[in-house]
Amino acid sequence: METMVLPLELLQQFKSSDFPNQQEYEAWQRRNLKVLEAGLLSHPYLPHDKTDSAPKRLRMIIQGALEKPIETGKNNESMQALRSVVMSLACRSFDGSSSETCHWADGYPLNLKLYQMLLESCFDVNDETCVIEEVDEILELIKKTWVILGINQMLHNLCFSWVLFHRFVTTGQIETDLLFASSNLLTEVENDAKATTDSVYFKILSSTLSSILGWAEKNLLSYRDIFHTGNIESMQSVVSLGVLSTKILVQDISPDYHRKRKDFDVARDRRLKKVKSSKRSSKNQNNLPFLSVLAQDISELAFSEKAIYSPVLKRWHPLAAGVAVATLHSCYGNELKQFVAGTSELTPDAIQVLRAADKLEKDLVQIAVGDAVDSDDGGKSIIREMPPFEAEAVIADLVKAWIKTRVDRLKEWIDKNLQQEVWNPRANKENFASSAVEVSRIIDDTVEAFFLLPIPMHSVLLPELMNDLDRCLQYYVSKAKSGCGSRSTFVPSLPSLTRCSTASRFHGVFRKKDKTNLTHRKSQVGTTNGDGSFGIPQLCVRINTLQLIRLELGVFRKRIVAHLGNLESNGVDDIPNRMGKMFELSESACVEGIQQLCEATAYKVVFHELSHVLWDGLYIGDVSSSRIEPFLQELEQYLEIISSTVHDRVRTRAITDVMKASLDGFLLVLLAGGPSRGFMLQDSGIIQEDFKFLTDLFWSNGDGLPFDLIDKYSKVVKNVLPLYRTDTESLIEQFKQVTLENFGSSAKSRLPLPPTSGQWNPTEPNTLLRVLCYRNDEAAAKFLKKNYNLPKKL
Repeated sequence: METMVLPLELLQQFKSSDFPNQQEYEAWQRRNLKVLEAGLLSHPYLPHDKTDSAPKRLRMIIQGALEKPIETGKNNESMQALRSVVMSLACRSFDGSSSETCHWADGYPLNLKLYQMLLESCFDVNDETCVIEEVDEILELIKKTWVILGINQMLHNLCFSWVLFHRFVTTGQIETDLLFASSNLLTEVENDAKATTDSVYFKILSSTLSSILGWAEKNLLSYRDIFHTGNIESMQSVVSLGVLSTKILVQDISPDYHRKRKDFDVARDRRLKKVKSSKRSSKNQNNLPFLSVLAQDISELAFSEKAIYSPVLKRWHPLAAGVAVATLHSCYGNELKQFVAGTSELTPDAIQVLRAADKLEKDLVQIAVGDAVDSDDGGKSIIREMPPFEAEAVIADLVKAWIKTRVDRLKEWIDKNLQQEVWNPRANKENFASSAVEVSRIIDDTVEAFFLLPIPMHSVLLPELMNDLDRCLQYYVSKAKSGCGSRSTFVPSLPSLTRCSTASRFHGVFRKKDKTNLTHRKSQVGTTNGDGSFGIPQLCVRINTLQLIRLELGVFRKRIVAHLGNLESNGVDDIPNRMGKMFELSESACVEGIQQLCEATAYKVVFHELSHVLWDGLYIGDVSSSRIEPFLQELEQYLEIISSTVHDRVRTRAITDVMKASLDGFLLVLLAGGPSRGFMLQDSGIIQEDFKFLTDLFWSNGDGLPFDLIDKYSKVVKNVLPLYRTDTESLIEQFKQVTLENFGSSAKSRLPLPPTSGQWNPTEPNTLLRVLCYRNDEAAAKFLKKNYNLPKKL
């Protein structure tokens, strides 16, 4: 390869017929002639001898060929003339002898340009940022051109480092591996520079490194604008490139290097002027004191410096973050001293500045200590360079006293107003207590006033304020639900077990006169309640009141978050954790209170307000003449009261609890209705039909509760009802079997009396026993008398 002139050989080997068309052939010929011109005339291996006519002849041939293509081919006359002059120029030597090597492309900078182009073949043509897998083999082939191009290992290291660097820059600075590889090769260049005195090499080295250094300095000068978390890995390579380039150039001391340093100083001065201008313009930002704004800016700068940039710079300085924050601390401290010296009273501006200074100092010390945790002295040397700002922090106790006064007043107000609250749904159209609205307003005003206080640390004192307000709201909720009762308050105690007698079948005949009062009592539903502030409409208002407070808690949280977002200093890392616990007690109290009130309302309706048609009326005496319709008629009126009064977000819960209470009442009538009730097998159809009427009331043709909800809570009743259409003998056998299963061998000699669990189930002994107790036939009565000697009446 070193004995041939490659462009010349190509011109001889290829003819116009080898190309798709004449235009492509002529363009190809011109390119090869331009390469010969560059290698032999523009950048020759040896300077031309003025007496030598060969350069002039070659220039004339090339100019003529550019105007009119020459005929190529080995035996062509024009081609022979070109070959003769090219070989004479390419085979010259320094001593005048004929050289065995054709020096047609080893004059600078052509050889470097050609070599750079060869090195470009190491990249994938389909992905310009990707090095091909066969890079090692390609490099071995490229090294065979060293003799022709005058390249050695030192120039190869320098060129390849430049090619990698140049590719990184020209492809958008995306592939950081290219920069990393270039930086690694530059380490080899550093070693090469120490081992040579070649002036030509130093000239190329100086030019290349000056370009790299200029780019690196430009990027590092504006590193906060250029580097971020997404590309921070490249910063280390940029710093490495800059440091190595500077180190090598210092050894060379080239004029270009000095010129670049001057440019760098000018750029730095311009940036400092821009920063100072920005500081001046921020003096009036949001009407905050200038030092408050400056403290916030420095804090943000320090944290980003520590998180993003210091880990990279730590390679060159073990305490990079510590030195950075100590410098920032000193600069701000000088400004703060002047401010404090000129401050004679504790104005809002002074508090604002001192608060910002205190926050900034804690941030900077934290960063410095964390950065020096592995150093020999644990960061003490850095901390000694950060004398305290002596910022005032006395206002905290005064704020705590302010909070206590506000909270004590609120609690007194709650006690006074809840005693006077009437819980009347007509008090306002929203159907909740006016006291709840006022409590919410007072709390909102308290929070607003708190954030307007010029205090050192809102975020530190906020939890104390929230906890006290939380306890006040919890107190309000506990007072609002106090005395309203619960499920156990209204469910009647179960009567003792008795056995049924046929006489009880006609007991209801003598009770029909009692039912004459039902119409009168039913007409009073919703108009008078007879128990003051604990009537059904009033209980609904209490439910709405707790729901209102629960909704207001979300409003309070959002407003507090908004206030925190507007704070001057946002270094409150633990606020998100505490936010989840804000108003935790009152939130829980509201949820539990709503559950308790909904259940109390439901069981009060079923077992208190409607006891005359349920507990005292349903299935008393003759089953067919004491069915469920009267209960459903009055229950429907209460459902209308609840539906029209209770808040829509709680309405389903309240109605569901009424359904659960109704189903419980229905089962209690069947399983614990006392000796005035008795059921025959033929009554099972009536019971089943009444149960359907009950569930249909809550289904309301699809306008009521969801079907799956009704189905869920009616499963117990559905499971028990089949027992009422089961013959007595089968019931007795089932009862004996499950009793044996539950009590074991001890039940064989004498059947024990199963305890009442209240968990009604067709496979539960007590449930089966109760069905037998209310079975109106002789077989059941004999079984109960024989085994348990149960009486016929209480």
